[in-house]
Amino acid sequence: MDQDRVDRIIEQWQRERPDLDVSPLGAIGRLHRVGAQLERELLPIFAEEGLGQGDFDVLATLRRAGEPYEATPSRIAATSMITSGAATKRIARLERAGLVTRRASESDGRVQVIGLTPEGRELMDRLVERHVANEHRLVGMLEPADREHLARILRSWALALGDGEG
Repeated sequence: MDQDRVDRIIEQWQRERPDLDVSPLGAIGRLHRVGAQLERELLPIFAEEGLGQGDFDVLATLRRAGEPYEATPSRIAATSMITSGAATKRIARLERAGLVTRRASESDGRVQVIGLTPEGRELMDRLVERHVANEHRLVGMLEPADREHLARILRSWALALGDGEG
């Protein structure tokens, strides 16, 4: 079996510190490395449109919300891959770019409602097609059964870490 960088790191630790069980490096080290590699593969599509991953997440969250493609900043943070602080910063940038609007809620003037502009929706519809095709390419490097198994394992681990909350 071929060795990857993590195998070599584990071997080095086993040689230098045989008293430590460094086996968690096998999963955690690889997740870090694969995550960084996936980011390098995914981000260029967003960058071609002048967006970062967080910008894409805000637009995608609004698009998934359905008509009228609106949500509060806290709802965006709760249903996306970014924090509420990051959502606020992204929303301001997307508003300046003309991709989202911001207005006071009709039921509570203290709450803002963020909406997707027609330009934002058109961009998101175009971009999500390219993004999903890219994701298909990336997971296509795995056998179908391995993809499903990996998704189940990662879901289970994410839930155990509290990712289902919110």
